[in-house]
Amino acid sequence: MNRRKFLRGSGVSALGVAAVAQSQIVSAQSRSSSMSGKQTPPASKGNTAPAPSPKTTPNKTRGKSGRRKVLTDNAPRPAGPYSQAIISGGTIYVAGQTPTDPKTGKIEAVTFEDQAIQVFENIKAILEAAGSSMAKVLRVNVYLADLEDFAKMNEVYRRYFTADFPARTTIGAQLLQKMLIEVDCIAVI
Repeated sequence: MNRRKFLRGSGVSALGVAAVAQSQIVSAQSRSSSMSGKQTPPASKGNTAPAPSPKTTPNKTRGKSGRRKVLTDNAPRPAGPYSQAIISGGTIYVAGQTPTDPKTGKIEAVTFEDQAIQVFENIKAILEAAGSSMAKVLRVNVYLADLEDFAKMNEVYRRYFTADFPARTTIGAQLLQKMLIEVDCIAVI
């Protein structure tokens, strides 16, 4: 069974699958960064002692979890139990941004191009509030309500990102309300 048939048959949304995949990436990165770049050698057959655990020092400015949320009035406020972005270990994880106008809280753009511009402006505002920029984006996920808008999305995308472009995935997805595009990304500070 291919992935598309599974998604349709199970009622699982593409955004849900992407969120699970992203949380697995974050979890793997957290484990990797907590090891401070040192890898524990594999245990040999004669060595049954557990590997020493890495030492970590909590960052007092970031609280016990070592992460902090980003919240700016220049991007739409979260409409549910999520943050605009989370900073952890020098990396910014921006939640899926919609074409919602932060001033009105509504989707006012009708054309695909206008919606795409609003989405990228929202992302730009969040990144700047976090102390980063579009130039520091490493990974982008784009969700399109209609894959026929792929070429239009690329035109707008090139206005916000230049070579070397971030890694990117673009998929067709069933989006809420009258959204034509949603985008999330990962960047460094």
